[in-house]
Amino acid sequence: MPILHLIILAIIQGITEFLPISSSAHLILFPNLTGSQDQGPFIDVAVHLGTLCAVVAYFWRDVRRIYTGCLGLSKGKIKTKDECLALCLVIATIPAILAGMVIKMTDFELALRDNVALIGAAMMGFGVVLWWSDRKGHSKKSSYEWTFKEALILGIWQAIALIPGTSRSGITITGARFMGYSREEAARLSMLMSIPVIIAASTLAAIDATSNANFALLREGALAACFAAASAFIALALMMRWLRRVSFTPYVIYRIIFGAFLILWAYN
Repeated sequence: MPILHLIILAIIQGITEFLPISSSAHLILFPNLTGSQDQGPFIDVAVHLGTLCAVVAYFWRDVRRIYTGCLGLSKGKIKTKDECLALCLVIATIPAILAGMVIKMTDFELALRDNVALIGAAMMGFGVVLWWSDRKGHSKKSSYEWTFKEALILGIWQAIALIPGTSRSGITITGARFMGYSREEAARLSMLMSIPVIIAASTLAAIDATSNANFALLREGALAACFAAASAFIALALMMRWLRRVSFTPYVIYRIIFGAFLILWAYN
């Protein structure tokens, strides 16, 4: 793949991974819109690992809490808030892993990835749901009040994001807003939930992808990961600052416009 296309792809992944506008929709459609070759699973893994580094770096205090909580869980303890947070993340990850395994085993993934009209409809439909939750949701709760029941429910919301165009961050933010979390706290929960999901998905994908990797591909993957990490960190920082003053409406407007374009493109 040309270096310029690789850099553009990594930047797209970095910007869209944590914004509620669906990174998968942009990544799937990039080769079709530009006429370039598909980036392949190895580059997908690399850019996701780059975004993982970004979210860990930005929320390093929360990640430290999660690490401490995981140590406690490994000893069979569920007493502190850190241990509860770590267990909540485990619970929230299970539905997405189970749903992903079902889709993988049934080869339904390819059908979803190739359906541009479905991607456009998901962009528009779930964008409207995000707007509704942001308008009707309360802003009273913080991430420290996250319960096991809410973690499971948010995990189910997250599993819906396996439909391309839904946006993992968008759908989990939607669920958290319906539960009464503030915009910032809903985004925080969504970002923390991305950590185990990206690790799990990247691990599974890496098993298949690395078997065909060579030095040139490894070099391209490292470059893509660096650009994805940098762009993701910037996008994440700007979004979290943005949410202190502005709603999710601008993202919803973008989703509706982009989704309508995709549907028109699919049928023409």
